[in-house]
Amino acid sequence: MRIYLIRHAQSTNNASGDPADRASDPALTTLGHRQAERLAGHLASSAPRLPHIFDDREGEGYRITHLYTSPMWRALQTAHPLGQALGLAPEVWIDVHEHGGIYLDHGGERGKVGYPGKTRSEIKDTFPEFVLPESITEDGWWNKGFEDWTGCAARALRVGRSLRQRAAEPENEERVAIVTHGGFINNLLKGLLGHLPGKGIWYDHYNTGITCLDLESEGWTETRVSYLNRVDHLPHGDIS
Repeated sequence: MRIYLIRHAQSTNNASGDPADRASDPALTTLGHRQAERLAGHLASSAPRLPHIFDDREGEGYRITHLYTSPMWRALQTAHPLGQALGLAPEVWIDVHEHGGIYLDHGGERGKVGYPGKTRSEIKDTFPEFVLPESITEDGWWNKGFEDWTGCAARALRVGRSLRQRAAEPENEERVAIVTHGGFINNLLKGLLGHLPGKGIWYDHYNTGITCLDLESEGWTETRVSYLNRVDHLPHGDIS
């Protein structure tokens, strides 16, 4: 099974250098929308030509069979043009959200406060074609406080186990794309590659950067890393 881990396009939080301007669930910037459109066209029309690693046929794109996305707004906005270009309905996977959840850091005694994620109606009104789990209700998908780094690492391990179990199915030739976040990708890669959790190692990703893994199972599960953080689809001035 081939997995493409994709960081969302540039959000307003990414673009702002002032913590006071931070939004709890930010949207994409103008650049972010442009990055997402370029990513969509790239995934649908052309794949990296890397001999001995890929069997992609010229002009057929990445041949993605399943498209998943975090429920955070910036990820949903990134996944939308991807789904259109690939002819796939994006499926929301709550567990691939970013570290911390939906929150704002008010500083002082109040500190980091959790806020509700988008409701089922809010998501469906904007993205009617998206497939939502039943756990996303009118109460919003996030209704708790700030998630610490340990909690994020445990969640990444859970997602990693799910992917490994899926890869172990006989003759699994799925190509799965997951639109997620920089911090979560870092934790998921550590889990899949057997690294200890923590910040001693960090896998950096640009906005819409693509990492490709193959999970193979022949009596054991092998994780093959084909590449990390590729942004071939972006002109130099659009990399953020």
